[in-house]
Amino acid sequence: MRFAATLVFWLATTVGLAVAVPVAWTQRNVVEADGYAAMAQQAAGDPALQSAMAAELTTRAIALIAAHNGGRQPADSTQVHAVAAAFTAGPSFPRLFAQANRVAHDWLFTDPPVGQDGNQWMVDLAPMLNDSSIQQLLRSYHVTVPANLGVPVTVSVPSMSQPLRQGELSRLSTWGRWASIGAAAWCGFCALLTLLAARRRGKALTSLGVSALLIGAAGWAGIEVGARYVNNALNLTAGNVRQIADVMVAEAEASLRQWLNLTLAAGAGLVVVGVLVAMVGSVVLGKQGS
Repeated sequence: MRFAATLVFWLATTVGLAVAVPVAWTQRNVVEADGYAAMAQQAAGDPALQSAMAAELTTRAIALIAAHNGGRQPADSTQVHAVAAAFTAGPSFPRLFAQANRVAHDWLFTDPPVGQDGNQWMVDLAPMLNDSSIQQLLRSYHVTVPANLGVPVTVSVPSMSQPLRQGELSRLSTWGRWASIGAAAWCGFCALLTLLAARRRGKALTSLGVSALLIGAAGWAGIEVGARYVNNALNLTAGNVRQIADVMVAEAEASLRQWLNLTLAAGAGLVVVGVLVAMVGSVVLGKQGS
């Protein structure tokens, strides 16, 4: 009976851990605006992302110049791109890129005002074009950057039954934190019950370590399996935005792998501790028996 209870609690712990790790990571790095912005700021150091953003800023700056002078004074695209590339490689870009992603995040996780359906999902590039390095170039063409310069994040796909709506993921922002806390609490509670129900604490600790090892390994496999579905989602973007999204996804995967590595390390540590506890217990029982 005791063995059956221990087994049930161990299985519950394993299931709880399988839920807690991805839910906690998602809450911290996707649902929470601060975590998402921090991840975007980290991704801004990637040369591929910087190159894509420089190309996008070049396109927008040239369009502003052409719209201002009606094509009478064409912009030097090489000069504009050089300035944009210097900006994206500079110290102010990561902060502004994180700010732009925070605004895009708010659109997806915040419901639109009552009575409005919300506009298209956009990223505002005006703050970047208003940076002093780019402003100096635009002033030479007598161009003023508008207060908002939105660039669509997604493209229209005929096969989509319904486009993304503002506030599409607002429920996650409401319930995500509670789900994360609940999953972690459940996992910890079941782990404690496993230890209490087990006849031998060393074996129980080892089994909990095995759970963590299984979840860590399954997480790595899940990332590989889920790559195809993520790629389908990225097909909703195009051009420079697609390249930027690829880098952001790679950054997210690297972050999730770090969490899984910590889970594997914790599991290995519990296995070692469990073995040591079991050995000490065997020695103590042997002395008592003699």
